[in-house]
Amino acid sequence: MPEQPNDQEGAIAGTGAGGAMDLGASEAETLEKTPYGPEGTGPAGKPRSLWSDAWRDLRRNPVFIISGLIILFLVFISLWPSAITWESPLQCDLAKAQEGSQPGHPFGFDGQGCDVYTRTVYGARTSVAVGVLATLGVGLFGSALGGLAGFFGGGWDSLLSRLTDIFFAIPVVLGGLVLLSVVTSNTIWPVIGFMVLLGWPQISRIARGSVITAKQNDYVHAASALGAGHSRILLRHIAPNAVAPVIVVATIALGTYIALEATLSYLGVGLKPPRVSWGIDISAASPYVRNAPHALLWPSGALAVTVLAFIMLGDAVRDALDPKLR
Repeated sequence: MPEQPNDQEGAIAGTGAGGAMDLGASEAETLEKTPYGPEGTGPAGKPRSLWSDAWRDLRRNPVFIISGLIILFLVFISLWPSAITWESPLQCDLAKAQEGSQPGHPFGFDGQGCDVYTRTVYGARTSVAVGVLATLGVGLFGSALGGLAGFFGGGWDSLLSRLTDIFFAIPVVLGGLVLLSVVTSNTIWPVIGFMVLLGWPQISRIARGSVITAKQNDYVHAASALGAGHSRILLRHIAPNAVAPVIVVATIALGTYIALEATLSYLGVGLKPPRVSWGIDISAASPYVRNAPHALLWPSGALAVTVLAFIMLGDAVRDALDPKLR
């Protein structure tokens, strides 16, 4: 008599091809119902990009959320300072000089009798404007020079390397004292121009290294073999894959530029009165810090929180965009 199969073998044999097809259909139905496929895939099982992965990580990072809320508040009061204060930052009363907190004036008054709260609010506009515009200028100018040098190489690459070495040798604060001391304009543009002039070498080197790394990839060689021109390869294939390190460095540098503007204004070569700036207020309050410490502490605290928020944002973006930290 033929040997009877055991229960386990019978169950397996009874399943047959139809059971495998039923299991596959069940899995397919499950994937259709879920918004995302397995780990590392997006909707309908498609692979997620670096940017979608980064945004997914940033939304779960409390450092990004806290710093983002602070920056959004700073942007809001920079655009609409009258939404939270009703006085002019230039309206002063010498009779109230160095007085402390009063109803309607929670931060007290400075040495000229100006409301410290109002000047602190309006000072955010200057700091955010200088930081954002300087970062955009440095990012665009530095990444363009560095990207082109890294892509074409040769003599242009060598010339850029020597030029960046020269600019790296210039002390930033000393350079500001020399260059801005001869400027008579009281707008933010000379300060922004100085920051772009001395800030582009760092972004340029980062962009150059990223482009050199990206152009070694197979898809770049394939595009070149198919006859794609230099502009198409650089803008469509290399730039999107080399811009992440530039964004990280620029985000962290934004807080540095805000602190640099305050430093130059404190030293008297940046913005000057009647412009409203945290650096100007800190400089004006320093001589009488013992009699009216509130006039120094509030603009200093606002500056510290702003710089810290942008640095925290840069660290969160770096962690999200760096695959080695995953």
